[in-house]
Amino acid sequence: MDRSGRAFWIDAPGRGGIRDVALPEPAEGEVVVRSLYSGVSRGTETLVFRGQVPESQHTVMRAPFQEGDFPAPVKYGYLNVGVVEEGPARLVGRTVFCLYPHQTRYVVPETAVTVVPDSVPAGRAVLAGTVETAVNALWDAKPLVGDRIAVVGGGMVGCSVAALLARFPGVRVQLVDADPARAKTAEALGVGFALPGDALGGCDLVVHASATEQGLTRSLELLRAEGTVLELSWYGDRRIALPLGEAFHSRRLVLRSSQVGTVSPARADRSYADRLALALDLLADPALDALVTGESAFEELPEVMPGLASGEIPALCHRVRYPSGSRSGTSKSA
Repeated sequence: MDRSGRAFWIDAPGRGGIRDVALPEPAEGEVVVRSLYSGVSRGTETLVFRGQVPESQHTVMRAPFQEGDFPAPVKYGYLNVGVVEEGPARLVGRTVFCLYPHQTRYVVPETAVTVVPDSVPAGRAVLAGTVETAVNALWDAKPLVGDRIAVVGGGMVGCSVAALLARFPGVRVQLVDADPARAKTAEALGVGFALPGDALGGCDLVVHASATEQGLTRSLELLRAEGTVLELSWYGDRRIALPLGEAFHSRRLVLRSSQVGTVSPARADRSYADRLALALDLLADPALDALVTGESAFEELPEVMPGLASGEIPALCHRVRYPSGSRSGTSKSA
């Protein structure tokens, strides 16, 4: 079998390249995976590409199969879908999701891969990590039937949260973003849309995912008395200011964080594997295809990543296509 691969590395902040890698011989309990697709998260991953991970967060922000250290050189990424070439008979030939960086072929423990359900196209399965974040956020938020909810920030995470909230009965969900083009995405997901100045107030819950000071400030403004903002944004090494001296205390507002690194305490009965399996099941919904807004070949990553990091290439999830993978995004096998 082929024991070689190619991997995308961040060589220095803002600059990446592709390197040849030699794969180890798989040991007992390991699998060889050939990548079909991977996804670039416009939030965390572009912060890593720009070298903006604070030193205090270097350990916390390590990806499961990261090589190298922040800021660079580092091999980083966590949205990979491939087909098992070698391993246990029950896995060989199956399409799997793995929290692995951008690499054409790799070897990992079989416990590190999750089988993609037959109802989920391989090209959509790259969203599993982000939908998992949304699942964890909603476990933290505990929305109720009939809640009035705003999701501020129509990026990959915010749209994933909105898509899941659209399934809750009797809930008013509005996606709020400064980009009018996000209205089309909101329509595809089955939720309302508003520019920040037009957003509906009186919210029981606001999920903030814009990673901007203005967005978090607006989120607090949209709450009813004793309402809650769930903060999903990660700001890297940036500091932000908030108007906590105005009506924040008199209206008894709540601001709390949520992070996918730990399973929500609200679901202490669920494991990381349970959470990821649930996210993959939820991806059977074709409406989530709206979150994949661009695609390029693996070999183009050194040129594409700077554009994604700067915003020159607008995207929610940018999908990376590997040479041997299906181009349609609908194949379940190699």
